[in-house]
Amino acid sequence: MTFTSLTLSDQQFLTGDKGGTEVLLGGVLSLPPGAGKVPVVILQHGSGGLGANITYWQRRFNQVGIATFAVDGFSGRGITSTATDQAQLGRLNFVLDDYRAGALLARHARIDPGKIILMGFSRGGQASLYAAMARFDKLWKSQDFQFVGYLSFYPDCSITFREQDRVVAKPLRVYHGLADNYDPYSRCEGYFATLKQQGADLRVHTYPHAEHGFDNPYVWSPVVVAKDSQTVRDCRIAENAKGELINQQTGKVFSYKDSCVVLGPKVGPDAAATRQATRDVLEALKALVN
Repeated sequence: MTFTSLTLSDQQFLTGDKGGTEVLLGGVLSLPPGAGKVPVVILQHGSGGLGANITYWQRRFNQVGIATFAVDGFSGRGITSTATDQAQLGRLNFVLDDYRAGALLARHARIDPGKIILMGFSRGGQASLYAAMARFDKLWKSQDFQFVGYLSFYPDCSITFREQDRVVAKPLRVYHGLADNYDPYSRCEGYFATLKQQGADLRVHTYPHAEHGFDNPYVWSPVVVAKDSQTVRDCRIAENAKGELINQQTGKVFSYKDSCVVLGPKVGPDAAATRQATRDVLEALKALVN
């Protein structure tokens, strides 16, 4: 299935500037057997593109009668991976892509439009987390449908957006490894505490020894150093009133050339964490779709 989106700078997204470049994106819809309407989980990949973990979740969800729609946010833009060059694509493009994908699925004959869930991983996990912001929802999402839940795996929380503590009144669920040094969980703790103080329906599941990308089903693969991959774990970035993302250490517009951007985070599977996360996710979905 295909749908149109826009390629925008983060500033364009943040200011509601719809003057980006129109792009045709694709996605893979995987349906469980049957003829009736079913819930669907939109799967948003990370910086490496569609990977083995996407296939893993497709199969697990289809087995329990839930459809999946795996969005490809890269191919239509001529991108293979952003891991070693994150500047290729603004971080917030995936939020718009997921909103557009949700609107597409809400019209599909096999999809229950009242049971659309967004789930993302890493860069995509950042998108699925911040897609719940009320400001972004109002600015960019069709109000003809609502996500019934937002599931986020190991998101990056290094950016502070204006009004980020105001989220839609839907469940947010986060799954994060405590050994993650790509997008460290510690960078999210303050934001999550604020959301809970504001009354958000947020639940966080942590996995003590899990690294970034722990849900890779290739459990025989070792944890490795992604030597040229960029991480902003040491950066402090905040949106200003003009929609610019400012490096708080320099006072200037953030760039991936800034000294706070470092290389060489670790990635790798964790079989025990994947088993537990699978149980945690399936429990969340059961509550969301029943």
